[in-house]
Amino acid sequence: MKPSPLMMAVRWLVLVVAALVLNFPIISTLITSLKSDSEIASSASLIIQQPTLENYRAIFAMSDRFDMLHYLANSFISAGFGAVLSIVLAFPAAYAMVRFGTGERWLLPIVTNLRAIPLIIFSIPLYLIYQQVHLLDTRFGLGLILCLINLPLVLILIANALRDMPKEIEEAARVDGLGTMAILTRVVFPLAKPALASSLILSFIYSWNEFLFGLMLTTRAAVPVTVGASFFFSASGGDVRWGIAAAVMIVGTLPPLFVGLAAYKHIGRSMMAGAVKG
Repeated sequence: MKPSPLMMAVRWLVLVVAALVLNFPIISTLITSLKSDSEIASSASLIIQQPTLENYRAIFAMSDRFDMLHYLANSFISAGFGAVLSIVLAFPAAYAMVRFGTGERWLLPIVTNLRAIPLIIFSIPLYLIYQQVHLLDTRFGLGLILCLINLPLVLILIANALRDMPKEIEEAARVDGLGTMAILTRVVFPLAKPALASSLILSFIYSWNEFLFGLMLTTRAAVPVTVGASFFFSASGGDVRWGIAAAVMIVGTLPPLFVGLAAYKHIGRSMMAGAVKG
């Protein structure tokens, strides 16, 4: 039964109100970043009298004290490396678990349940290990940790996608003389590309937003933008310019926000893979 126009209007009203309430911190921060210092001091309302992009220009003009481009580059490299490495490790592992049952009953639950443990528990041992192998404050070291953090989620997503693939295609390929590695790379990989792409994007977003290990394992050379954004308050001295601070936060959230919005449909399908079986 088609809903009435009144019911549709009520639904849209509830949706808009919910979206505004849930995203109010982001909206407020965005509005603040578009105000001048004088306007922020005189009015705390959500109305912008004279919009300005001066705060965003100022972010990249203070590279001597606050190198935003360096922090962004660190995040892109570390998060990208961690996301790609998690796919490289999880894809063959998920295939072995789903098709051959290797560790599916005990290894998969252990790996996935490790993600439920607070990460702070691993911080001290990881710091000591990184100190011994000279990986502190390196993009490579940060990328390794980001890979380990996202590996359980990526493993679950890929395993669910592989369970939905018909085995008959692989059996036909095996009859044609293909080995396991050839089947994995030439048959399964092309079919799993949508799930791999969505897992890669989701892993990148989570890696970008990681703060704890970025704070603990980096000091200057490999500081990600999530940690670097907090440095602005010390770089600005005692008098915090809230317009620039808001602009720093917005710039730091734009890359994962755009990636998430662009790949929302693919991520939704991957999360639902394996949830409904006929």
